[in-house]
Amino acid sequence: MADEVKGKVEFSNAVPARVEEVVGRTGTRGEATQVRCKILEGRDQNKTIRRNVRGPVQMGDILMLRETEIEARPLNKAGRGNS
Repeated sequence: MADEVKGKVEFSNAVPARVEEVVGRTGTRGEATQVRCKILEGRDQNKTIRRNVRGPVQMGDILMLRETEIEARPLNKAGRGNS
């Protein structure tokens, strides 16, 4: 039977956040981008946090965050992450 369900699909809860500012590149090879984003829903709604994002990102993009409590460390003046 083609209609038979073999497994259950579950998605983790995610919270949307809009990219407000692209801060700079981070990571040992510059593979991540640090952004400031505003939480749009949930317990931390309207809170602005700093996050590291891998892949292409620009202002106005919507990120789906699995958690909103942990914030990325700020970039230092040289544009690199703190150790």
